[in-house]
Amino acid sequence: MRPCPRGKVKCDDGRVITIGQLAAYVGVSIKTIRVYHDKGLLPEPDRDASGYRRYDADDAIDLIKIRTLAEAGVPLARIRELRAATDGEFREALSEIDEELTARIRDLRATQARLRRLVAGQPAPVPAEVAAHLEHLARWGFTPWWVDLQRDLWILVFATHPDHAITLFHDQAESLAEPALRQLFLDYDRAHDLDARDPRIDDLARRMVQATKARYGSEELPHLDEDSGIPSLIQGTVNASSPAWRRIDALVRQQLNA
Repeated sequence: MRPCPRGKVKCDDGRVITIGQLAAYVGVSIKTIRVYHDKGLLPEPDRDASGYRRYDADDAIDLIKIRTLAEAGVPLARIRELRAATDGEFREALSEIDEELTARIRDLRATQARLRRLVAGQPAPVPAEVAAHLEHLARWGFTPWWVDLQRDLWILVFATHPDHAITLFHDQAESLAEPALRQLFLDYDRAHDLDARDPRIDDLARRMVQATKARYGSEELPHLDEDSGIPSLIQGTVNASSPAWRRIDALVRQQLNA
């Protein structure tokens, strides 16, 4: 590079832009350009006779490419590799980056939708068939408190055990489709506010044991397994809300394990 004489607007090799002008044009800071110099992403020109480093249009184009890739989340080390790639390799890499961005945008939009639901005070979404099931609960006469509890529990189960949640949901939905079992659940719902020493608690626990044995027979009862994550998660949440329910659970376990 031939230095520009002091006062000359344009150097012989076309470098006329100062680092400050380049930064303003591309929309980055001078510090960022110097980082790109240090990382070997953007060649650093020599200083002219005035002591300034001058840049040309090619430098601006290169800087725009670097900034765009950096804003897309591409690590600087990867950008340095791409700067040395062939045109074909560069286009292929850009296609991969575009696909990654598309996935990130989709995830961000889903996160934004959840955030807006929280702001609006709306509950987190559940699968469509679970939502339909919750509507059935209300029509069947379950209390609003019970419906809200079921919604919260299924949100929790689907979030923590997505591979098994739908199977457990279908099992409960099938139980509630049977009128006798549905009545048992209704009685359980209404026992929430009973005193834990109320004799109706013992009768309800006995009926629940009979129904459980009739449904599962002599098979191992998964809901009694203390090491099973999902049943423990559900029952622990339910028990915490009512002393009566906590006593029912203790009686059922006692009688089934006898």
